[in-house]
Amino acid sequence: MKRDNIIFWVATTIIFLWEGVMPALTSQTELAKEGISHLGYPAYFGVMLTVYKVTGSIALILPVVPARIKEWAYAGLSFSLLSAFISHWAVDGMNAQTPFPLIILAILMVSYVYYHKLKTPKEKVW
Repeated sequence: MKRDNIIFWVATTIIFLWEGVMPALTSQTELAKEGISHLGYPAYFGVMLTVYKVTGSIALILPVVPARIKEWAYAGLSFSLLSAFISHWAVDGMNAQTPFPLIILAILMVSYVYYHKLKTPKEKVW
């Protein structure tokens, strides 16, 4: 149980830092704006994506958030990471940074699996 708890919190903290803190701190930099533009998305999409990533990662890291909301946060972040992979692949082809969202997605899946391992039957969504 202790090992599962450590794995969950390490994976979830990485997701919180990568999908929550970093976008909140860097979304309005010129590099971030150029990245969104390079992929063919309008500027407002970057702002919207940042809001969704920050709120989703906060939902994952806070223990008081209901299980149903956490499920939606895991789904939303998964869609975001899969879309990032597809967008980079479609625009730039397969290069060194293209598979990086899939690495973050793998960490998110570790968090998800261990989240379910640690939940009590009372917290089950279904």
